[in-house]
Amino acid sequence: MNHITELGTTRDARLASSVRCHNRAMESAPVKGKRHVRGSVLVVDDEPTIAEVVSRYLERAGYEVRSAGDGELALQLVNDQRPDLVVLDLMLPGVNGLEVMRRVRELDRDHVAIILLTAKGEESDRVVGLRLGADDYIVKPFSPAELVARVDAVLRRVDTAPDSGPPLEFAGLVVDPAGRRVLVDSQEVLLTQREFELLLFFARHPGHAFTRQELIDQVWHYSFYTDTSTVTVHVRRLRAKVERDPSQPRFLETVWGVGYRFTP
Repeated sequence: MNHITELGTTRDARLASSVRCHNRAMESAPVKGKRHVRGSVLVVDDEPTIAEVVSRYLERAGYEVRSAGDGELALQLVNDQRPDLVVLDLMLPGVNGLEVMRRVRELDRDHVAIILLTAKGEESDRVVGLRLGADDYIVKPFSPAELVARVDAVLRRVDTAPDSGPPLEFAGLVVDPAGRRVLVDSQEVLLTQREFELLLFFARHPGHAFTRQELIDQVWHYSFYTDTSTVTVHVRRLRAKVERDPSQPRFLETVWGVGYRFTP
């Protein structure tokens, strides 16, 4: 099987050699017919080897790919042509990844999905990124095949997001699947795409206690995902936006030893 086991390590010489072998293998692989483009992805990383390998894997998976090595160019490319998804390294020269993410969200909050690339020691930045509305993150070193799987899952979820059914009403909280709107005491609150889908899932299963892993499976659609802390961050963000008193939540309850439950 031709793949790079890990990207983002310091084994530059071996990695470069592996990249060359991988590239030759991919270039010699047969391509049957005209490739169907599944979506557009912008890869933003200042390490050329990582950007190259990730881009090639995504292209082979059927995506249209552009790349940028710094934040300024990334923002320019987003402005020129909005991608469906951005694979975004947090540690960038000049404009860092979090600032790029803020500006992308200002430009198009609901439609550009974002997957963050982070190092093991960047947990605080990772949490900030999730709070700003990142759809997912992957920690370096990582397998490019896993990254492609994450891209597939995020875009599949976007394409198949529930958009029908009557509004769901609960004591001042209204969740409207068709309009993708949420009202709290008749005032609309702005949710990211993932926040909305998590709240909608809860609202459609009132009274049911879900583990964090079950929520990852059902909302994130990742059966292989082992880090469930992203669920905790998203629930905390939802409480801040839809609860009258986030410290004593009315709707999104913690079930100790299990996970979370939506109480109508």
